[in-house]
Amino acid sequence: MDVSSIKNPKFLKKMPIDKMDDLASDIRSFLINKLSKTGGHLAPNLGVVELTLALHKVFNSPKDKLIWDVGHQSYVHKILTGRGDQFDTLRQYKGLCGFPKRSESEHDVWETGHSSTSLSAALGMSVARDLKHENFDVVAIIGDGALTGGMALEALNDIGHQKRNMIIVLNDNEMSIAPNVGALHNMLNRIRSGNKYNRAKEDLEYLMKKIPAFGGKLASVAERVKDRLKYLLVSGVFFEELGITYLGPVDGHNLHDLIHNLNYAKKRKGPVLIHVLTQKGKGYKPAEMDEVGTWHGTGPYKIESGAFIKPVAVAPAYSQVVNDTLQDLARNDDRIVVISPAMVVGSKLEGFGREFPDRLFDVGIAEQHAATFAAGLATQKMKPVLSIYSTFMQRAYDQLVHDICRQNLNVVIAVDRAGLVGADGETHQGIFDIGFLRSLPNLTIMMGKDENELRNMIHTAIQYDEGPIAIRYPRGNGIGVERAKQPELIPIGKWEVLREGHDAALLSFGPMLQIALEAAKQLENDNIKLQVINARFIKPLDHQMLSELVDRGIPILTVEEGLLAGGFGSSIMEFFHDHDDHEHIIERMGIDDCFVEHGSVNELLNELGLTSKQICAHVRKMIKERNEKDGIRKVFTS
Repeated sequence: MDVSSIKNPKFLKKMPIDKMDDLASDIRSFLINKLSKTGGHLAPNLGVVELTLALHKVFNSPKDKLIWDVGHQSYVHKILTGRGDQFDTLRQYKGLCGFPKRSESEHDVWETGHSSTSLSAALGMSVARDLKHENFDVVAIIGDGALTGGMALEALNDIGHQKRNMIIVLNDNEMSIAPNVGALHNMLNRIRSGNKYNRAKEDLEYLMKKIPAFGGKLASVAERVKDRLKYLLVSGVFFEELGITYLGPVDGHNLHDLIHNLNYAKKRKGPVLIHVLTQKGKGYKPAEMDEVGTWHGTGPYKIESGAFIKPVAVAPAYSQVVNDTLQDLARNDDRIVVISPAMVVGSKLEGFGREFPDRLFDVGIAEQHAATFAAGLATQKMKPVLSIYSTFMQRAYDQLVHDICRQNLNVVIAVDRAGLVGADGETHQGIFDIGFLRSLPNLTIMMGKDENELRNMIHTAIQYDEGPIAIRYPRGNGIGVERAKQPELIPIGKWEVLREGHDAALLSFGPMLQIALEAAKQLENDNIKLQVINARFIKPLDHQMLSELVDRGIPILTVEEGLLAGGFGSSIMEFFHDHDDHEHIIERMGIDDCFVEHGSVNELLNELGLTSKQICAHVRKMIKERNEKDGIRKVFTS
């Protein structure tokens, strides 16, 4: 079947199941072919083909609400809801989003990109349905990795309490991005082997109904027998004890079993959880054999060999620099431990884990716990490094404020994926952290201009004993500078001048400095000398260098790959306001009040106006404004 021609899922209602198996094969071939060119979340989607087909056969989307947790496994859903013909543009600039997006389709009822939100959203929709006296089903599809998130457990607690009619599909593939960890994961392992429970429970209920009723005594005894049966046959009865009917485990690649259980769940009153076992990467051998999460999200690849098509890197990834530096330092410092909320592979920390397996802690999808766990370690004179994506750090903000910064604990926060990240789009852009970190007392924030300065910053942060310190670094590779064998300490709060100039000054940090230096070269052709300053400490500011700029009176331009509201540029304007300098010409370049969608980083920078050409235009405008002010002053003084 040409899956790109599918307009909506209605055709599945009349399709025989054996034909659906053929369709599943066609969809897998389609995904393998299309994603080999665009990249994307291949393995998660190959694992949910039959599950998605069964959901759309049993339920009536969009009237019935299908809510995908994280959303990276919604590609099959997109195909069945009429977007297969757009897959050539998947995750490309102005193309099909890699996550559910409400503006794309009425079938996308919930937007997500972070984990563990589906259950709360589904309960909200269920309550709204009941209050409005409407009639539809609400189905949340959540992975076993996302179920470890605290928010998901909070939702389960409330779902069991409210007992609304809703269905939870637990897509259990034993993986999130990397193999899952933790006691909850181990509990699910035990449940996987306890699949006799549902059949035995149904048989017992049938038997009880056959016995003539003669008083409540037998009924109460039978109920106790049934309860004991749970503990006899299942080593984990977590869900039923919460008040949620448990069905499963169900073979997630058997359409007969899936459809039967989904139809059964529709008839039950109250919340029902269907435990579905799937194989991540099913149908494509390289993805099936992956044990570390390499095929979770990929770039383009060669279908025949499974080899990834990558540009030749001139430098290591920034994440790799962080890992390598921590490994080097940890050999001589037993205090160093590293904590990751399920992103060991994404943050390239495998090397540290291999060398120091007892000092790397993957706590699962639990950012809040990760932050406070780090704080607890710091109280005992350890040197915890909390490695966390900028976009996921948002989820631990209370812990950053209350547990780390308020207690002024020596936690190193390695902020991975800071700035624009590209294809993952608006749910993953690391553009908010400066604004929400800068306001926190006791916290130092820095970002290096290249991989060697990043290495020096890691070393500086480990040696720093005055409180928490955050190091931002971007996704992708460095610029190719040589890294010193021995890292050096960087004076806290001290900036550096990369290029001298007397007509205007540009303050920036991180990757934007390369664009700034390019602009300075272009301006030199017009005989404009732009001073470029590496404002590597976002907090504290270098007050000495700022005071020198005040004395010189030259215009100042700040450039940041982050939100302007509350950002670095705002802190510079606050400095001048606090020093009663209201005459200085200051302009800011950054990201306006918006969410940034997907596309390559260069495409997004161009759209946002963060280019050397725009820098040049700003500088020329500022110099013109200064000259006009000077002319007015001369008129008045003469």
